[in-house]
Formats: sequence, structure tokens, C-alpha cells
Amino acid sequence: MARTVEKRGEVLDQTSELHVLAVDDSHLDRKVIERLLKISACKVTAVESGRRALQYLGFDGEKSSAGFNGLKVNLIMTDYSMPGMSGYELLKKIKGSSTLKEIPVVIMSSENILTRIDRCLEEGAEEFLVKPVKLSDVKRLKSVILKGDGEENGDMRTQKRKVRDDSSSLSPSPPWPLSSSSSSFACDFSPNQMKSPSSLSMQSPLKRPKLRNIF
Repeated sequence: MARTVEKRGEVLDQTSELHVLAVDDSHLDRKVIERLLKISACKVTAVESGRRALQYLGFDGEKSSAGFNGLKVNLIMTDYSMPGMSGYELLKKIKGSSTLKEIPVVIMSSENILTRIDRCLEEGAEEFLVKPVKLSDVKRLKSVILKGDGEENGDMRTQKRKVRDDSSSLSPSPPWPLSSSSSSFACDFSPNQMKSPSSLSMQSPLKRPKLRNIF
């Protein structure tokens, strides 16, 4: 028997075909994400702008419908940088709507800018993906949506921000810890401590033994 879960006001079966609204002004990127979603057994509707996405969702102020073709949208994946209406502006519109705010929104961008990522996650984005989007990303998103772990997803967003902040503040470290003794070994040499070459037995060149003439 297939397991069913309640996801934000609707019941989804683990074998359900998710309907994803993909938004990107790049024709090539739309085709790539559409192919990845179809490989992952998702129903895809691809549009070229944020305004077109709102139009598809039937958004008119606080009014919305199930879309032009009556299909419920389970996930919105949108590019960040688009002319007219950016992905961030689209996210704010959706999360500001009483009828659309429960739809998970994933932001995609070719630029890994921490302030941009944090701003989107704070506004309610489910996740921020850096392009190129991989098949593993899509499969993971589908799994998260089907599990219906809304509260856990909120915690995950907080953890992702922390990981990004921590990783950005880390600098390469040497493979062994530096101690005061090791640093003094490397640097604390004074002229008085240096011995003359004559006082160092190992400083003299090795001499080859003379071969006796046995003839």
C-alpha cells in the first residue's frame, strides 16, 4: 500500500507525480530543468518570466486559481536574475499571498552570493540552488516535498545559512597545529645562536676514501 502524507493542505502519495512550475528567462536553462524534472517523474510547466508564472497561478491581488489547465502546482523553481520581475520579487509575491504562500519556492542562480542566498531564505524560499542544477538536486527536492517535513525544512534553511556563513569565514589551515615551539623553531634564529661552519661537524664535505694501489 502506498504511503500518503499531508503536505501543506493537500494529500500527496509517495508515488504521486509532482507538478512543478519552472520559471526562467533563458530558453536553454528552461529546457535543462524541464528535462531533469521529467527524468525525476515530475509534471513540468515551464514559463519565461515571473509575471507569466503569476498569470499561470491565476494570481490577481489576493485571488488565485489552480492554473490555466486546472493542475495543482506543488513546487515552484525560479531563476533569480530575470528581466521585468526577478525571482526574488516573484518569491515575495507568492509568500505575500494568502492563497499561494504554502507553495514551496526554490530559487536558482548562477551566482553564489551569500547575501542574496540569505535574503531569499529569510523571505521563505525552500532552498537556493547554484546552477547548473543537477539531477541529484531535483531528486532530493522531490523527496523533501513528498515527506512533508515543513518544520524540518525551516530548520534546514537555518542550518544552510549557518553552514554557508561558517564556510565563508574559514581559511586554509596547515596540516598540523602551529605551536609556540614549532614557530620558534622555524623563525627564532639570531646571529648569536648561529654557529660557525668550523664548529659544525656535519658542515664539512664528505671525503671519499682513498683507494690503495694494490698493483
